[in-house]
Amino acid sequence: MASNLASWLGETRIVGTAAAVIVIYLCMFLAFRIINRVVEDVNRRHKARRAALYVATAVVLVVVALIWAQQLATLPLILSVTAAGLVVALGDAILSVAGWFFILVRRPYGVGDRVKLGSVTGDVIDIRLFETTLLEVGEWVSAEQSTFRLVHCPNNTLFRAPIWNYTSGFPFIWDEMDVTVTFESDWDKARGIMLQRAMKGADEMQRRVESALKRLTKKYPIKYSKLTPAVYVRIVDNGVKLTLRYLTDARRRRIVGDELSRGVLQDFEACSDVNFAYPTYRIVKEPEKTES
Repeated sequence: MASNLASWLGETRIVGTAAAVIVIYLCMFLAFRIINRVVEDVNRRHKARRAALYVATAVVLVVVALIWAQQLATLPLILSVTAAGLVVALGDAILSVAGWFFILVRRPYGVGDRVKLGSVTGDVIDIRLFETTLLEVGEWVSAEQSTFRLVHCPNNTLFRAPIWNYTSGFPFIWDEMDVTVTFESDWDKARGIMLQRAMKGADEMQRRVESALKRLTKKYPIKYSKLTPAVYVRIVDNGVKLTLRYLTDARRRRIVGDELSRGVLQDFEACSDVNFAYPTYRIVKEPEKTES
């Protein structure tokens, strides 16, 4: 009689557990549909779906624990033995889960950020328990443009390599453009042309940069006073090298570089006293020896 009762209770718990899991996840999928209809912003929609998944999973764990409460007396011993085996067999997977918790708590990056994880650079499009998915940029494509490859990076990368974040907190990066003019050119005039081109629209950029930097200095002791474009001069073998240094949006690096290059080319073309320098080669042919 007692064994039949125990068997019946066990079957009841199994059925209850299955029913609870099905109902909770059905509610989660219903929440997904509502989120997809209501939230238009892609990033906010993705974060809302992730939050719904985490909440549903937490509720499932709590409900299952309540259903099987009487069977949890031996749980510490079972967990300790299981954990020891898992640490040995699934070290990387456990470290990835730890990396996921680190992302949730420390927030080194989030969905939408452009980051470099180990040797991979890309835009974060998903963060899961074991991996972070990036939409790759760079590789064979110059100026960090998208390759449209999806790269799945295990979260344990966070503990094994540095993390570069291009956009979180301060979405601007320094970029440079090099131009070499001949020694005979009016290099100071060329320097002024490059600086004038970079300063167009710099007032609006300056306000955005200062606002972002002000927010960043509340978290980190960053001291940076020079935020406007600058041109540096250096003498090289074949002329005078002018390096334009300017701030740009991390994702608009190629567009801004293209606009500046075309503008500088047009301005230099209108100046007769500014000429580009380029390497030259001289081939010397030894005179033929005549027989005496």
